Amino acid sequence: MLGGPGRPSISGMANTHAVLRAAALDKRYGRRAALREVELDVPAQRIIGLVGPNGAGKSTLLQLACGLIEPSAGTLTVLGRRPAADAAHLARVGFVAQDAPVYAGLSVAEHLRMGAKLNPGWDDGLARDRVAQAGLPLTQRAGRLSGGQRAQLALTLAAAKRPELLILDEPAAALDPLARDTFLRSLLESVAAIGASAILSSHLLADVERVCDYLIVLAGGRVQLAGDVTDLLATHFRRPGAASDVGREPRDGSPPAGAGWMGGRSGRDGVEHVHGCVVRAEAAPAGAVPVELEELVLAYLGRAAAVEVAA
Repeated sequence: MLGGPGRPSISGMANTHAVLRAAALDKRYGRRAALREVELDVPAQRIIGLVGPNGAGKSTLLQLACGLIEPSAGTLTVLGRRPAADAAHLARVGFVAQDAPVYAGLSVAEHLRMGAKLNPGWDDGLARDRVAQAGLPLTQRAGRLSGGQRAQLALTLAAAKRPELLILDEPAAALDPLARDTFLRSLLESVAAIGASAILSSHLLADVERVCDYLIVLAGGRVQLAGDVTDLLATHFRRPGAASDVGREPRDGSPPAGAGWMGGRSGRDGVEHVHGCVVRAEAAPAGAVPVELEELVLAYLGRAAAVEVAA
């Protein structure tokens, strides 16, 4: 539930079912597996950060959630139904793609009029307020807007349909730091204004740490970690290790120590009995200290990369 430092609360949202639920979800492109055996049960009232390296399957998962592509196997439901099940379901989901697609030849005002015609739940007051706050001239053609302004316009179009779920596929990836800061503030304000959940895909961990309270780490087409950020940070710790031990194979067969490494047996609840730089436990082991979000993510990504190499 939101409401932490810098995060507007959306606790008044009535919808409590899972916004995204996947079971044995696979997606293949020919012989290449983009997603493999994905299991997710993501609660509502969250801003979800979806992180992972290039090629991890992030965009594929979001395209599946929007109904743009079909799974190869398994099931996926969004807001309790098959993605893009019908027009009514489409209206409940807003999508902002990475390139913030807008029509270069149309003015900002023409985009708003188009949004009103295409979306039965369109909130024109919200749209015009967001445009004014973003400083977008109504008469300016979208092709003459800056990258940050186009991203703001795309976010406005998605939010003004008042969806229950906003899906954003790396919308700030190409923005400069100031434009990205402005966009993230607008995202928080928009989510709070419409009472929606949101999924934000990003390779910028600072952005995720700033606005998200639920985390999904994806690598190699598989979910490596998922859960509330507060809970994940409370159950992961950094265990100091000698620099000379980094990458060295221990004699007892346990995984090598080193920054970004996690290893050990897999249990039903994730990784257990792990060794190395980052460990998962209910309480801090002797000599261990709390982990930062970036350390946590990099540890799971490093573990996934090591497993991939060993396979």
